[in-house]
Amino acid sequence: MREISARKVTEAVAHLFQEANFNLGEDVLDSLKQAIGKEESPLGRQVLEQILENARIAKSETIPLCQDCGAAVVFLELGQDVHIVDGDLYAAVEEGVRQAYNLGYLRKSMARQPFSARVNTKDNTPALIHTDIVSGDRLHITVLPKGGGSENMSRLGMLKPAEGRQGVIDLVVKTVDDAGSNPCPPIIVGVGIGGTSDKAMMLAKKALLRRVGEPNPDPEVAEMERELLARVNRLGVGPQGLGGTTTALAVHVEVFPAHIASMPVGVNIQCHSARHKEAVL
Repeated sequence: MREISARKVTEAVAHLFQEANFNLGEDVLDSLKQAIGKEESPLGRQVLEQILENARIAKSETIPLCQDCGAAVVFLELGQDVHIVDGDLYAAVEEGVRQAYNLGYLRKSMARQPFSARVNTKDNTPALIHTDIVSGDRLHITVLPKGGGSENMSRLGMLKPAEGRQGVIDLVVKTVDDAGSNPCPPIIVGVGIGGTSDKAMMLAKKALLRRVGEPNPDPEVAEMERELLARVNRLGVGPQGLGGTTTALAVHVEVFPAHIASMPVGVNIQCHSARHKEAVL
């Protein structure tokens, strides 16, 4: 049994959320650069260039990429041979979020009693923590600051199995079309197919963690990703909704077995500020 101090967890989470809000990943930057070369709209190219300039300024001046520093989504892969000592694991994560958003001067966006008082919690807690128990003696932490504008465009479709592949494609394309400029395109589209309603939505969110444009290892799913990306980019929404051929940088699909009577499909959209960072303790 390997011991990991709760303090180390807090330190890692605090560091990762600041890094995620200040530094856009190289995979996202590379994808944006490639998009400039492919974008047919002159205005669209200008928008993409401004997005890259924004990322440069954020990194050089250590300021947030976006004024919306996101809800604090945390994925934990906890090795079954790990023992967290000197504190509670979830409390350590919450403290890391608290420190990151205070020390990094990141906007706090979490509101209590969301249907009435909506009082800001003032430290961006509680975090949204998702834990998987895996083999090994390591703790893998991935943080995803998720902005409200893109998250609001999420959709769940409980499709009939007979709707099949085409039903999935139609739902995803319509979701992006309906979203328009709201999620700050160019976007990354996460799609989850199968399981139950909650599983499909979780698959869709986890799909956003994949390197931008990295295909699903299943050839059939990868082909669906390519078709979806082409269909989405033919919508003409374009960068920041101003028209063009780059509505999405990538579509990532994850699949899980489903009940014979069900075909849930979750769609989770990420804005161009596709922020996430990870570390292994």
